[in-house]
Amino acid sequence: MAYKFAKRMNNIKASEIRELLKLTQRPEVISFAGGLPAPELFPVQEVKEVAAEVIEEQGTNALQYAPTEGYDPLREKIAKRMEKFGVNVTKNNILMLSGGQQGLDFSGKIFLDKGDVVLCESPTYLGAINAFKAYEPNFVEIPTDDNGMIIEELEKIIETTDKVKLIYVIPDFQNPSGRTWSVERRKKLVEVANKHDIVIVEDNPYGELRFEGELPPAIKHFDTEGRVVYLGSFSKTFCPGFRLGWACADEKLLNKYILVKQGADLQTNTTAQMILNKFLDKYDLDEHIEKIKEVYKKRRDLMINTMKEAFPKEVKFTYPEGGLFTWAILPEHINARKLAEKAIENNVAFVPGGSFFPNGGNENTMRLNYSNMTEDRIVEGIKRLGKAIKEMM
Repeated sequence: MAYKFAKRMNNIKASEIRELLKLTQRPEVISFAGGLPAPELFPVQEVKEVAAEVIEEQGTNALQYAPTEGYDPLREKIAKRMEKFGVNVTKNNILMLSGGQQGLDFSGKIFLDKGDVVLCESPTYLGAINAFKAYEPNFVEIPTDDNGMIIEELEKIIETTDKVKLIYVIPDFQNPSGRTWSVERRKKLVEVANKHDIVIVEDNPYGELRFEGELPPAIKHFDTEGRVVYLGSFSKTFCPGFRLGWACADEKLLNKYILVKQGADLQTNTTAQMILNKFLDKYDLDEHIEKIKEVYKKRRDLMINTMKEAFPKEVKFTYPEGGLFTWAILPEHINARKLAEKAIENNVAFVPGGSFFPNGGNENTMRLNYSNMTEDRIVEGIKRLGKAIKEMM
């Protein structure tokens, strides 16, 4: 049968990361590919305990439909947790999402018509590229450095580009680069967006996973006109399988997200929300996050130090202060996609960096994840990868 698909389906391709993760299901593969948390850190026993309590105490409510906005006690706790990023809001500014990824899809649906322009960091998150592509925008990449998006370049591009509708950024331990924006850049971004009347989508799934230094204020902290939509997630700090995230925005703007969610999935999983809320009542999430950070910091240090020893000196890489990823730049003549094929033959996987540039190019880059593999596998995998790079050089 010849299916008559919508034209937008021509722009939707399989996620390179999701396809690569299928290969990494083999136990012999050392995978630096996914953005997967360490499963040994999931609070399995605590969740088992609180889940039983939720069903015992609120069984019928936990298994029933609930308001689209989300479970009020949990929304109140999220609003309170936003204070650590310098954002003072109430539950009325919080919408529960089925993972932060849903917030990206909704942002595209709410703001983008065909031919509109999305401004983003170069590189940027592949999942956001794929989410926005369904709405047929054009992407304009803004140059970045170790302090984030270069605001002078951003303003030049805005002044010479029509139909700019959205600025998408990941200011904390950016996926894929691992870089973090300076406070000054965050403040100036809002000033530029105010001047040119553009919405900002701030994606922050990693911000609480800071290994050293102080938490900088969110871009949302500097929002004076209600133009910043903040997307948060519990996937990296609690359990990704629960698919619990949230959007934080001005009430008038958030109402558009609520309307879109009603048409998409009615509501986020009631039982999962209640289990998380009960966990937050009984246990200290910040204490749990400290345990995660301790493990990830050790793995980051081990990966970086092994890369220094095993990689050719021509390979450059970032030193993230938190999060899940480091970003490597190979000599220009090395194609990371071909390197990935060679690496997988030696049971090592990573994500070639070209996919993180919506307009292509930069095929000599790669993203490496350090959160998911044990210490011994990190060392062995980086050594194998270093050997493959040397052979290609």
